[in-house]
Amino acid sequence: MTATVRAIDVAVGTELPEQTHQVTRADLVRYAGASGDFNPIHWSERVATEVGLPGVIAHGMLTMALAARAVTAWVGDPAALVEYHVRFGRPVAVPDDDTGARVTVRGRVGAVGEDGRARVDLTVTSGGEKVLSLARATVQLA
Repeated sequence: MTATVRAIDVAVGTELPEQTHQVTRADLVRYAGASGDFNPIHWSERVATEVGLPGVIAHGMLTMALAARAVTAWVGDPAALVEYHVRFGRPVAVPDDDTGARVTVRGRVGAVGEDGRARVDLTVTSGGEKVLSLARATVQLA
């Protein structure tokens, strides 16, 4: 069953509200516990740098989830998200401090179909670099 959401004025070019998330090492610990992904590149500076990473990195699926949250918050219903695709472009390096890394999500409607669906093109950055590429979501509109 596909959900429909509150009526929102959507046209090609409509911009979603920008969302910024701070991701800390504590967030990585919580995500590892919830997901079962205890890969040491997400918690050990030594292991992360030994494999060529800039340091401990956020889980790719966590970054992907933050982008999806921007879409579902905008559309008003998580069940309205009917398709979602990303490519992982760059890792999100998370420093060992109280600030962590900033992940910024921007979105723009790229297409609106006669079937009541809209394609949202996402730009997800951290540290001035695009971390997800070809990020697109399709939502079912009211």
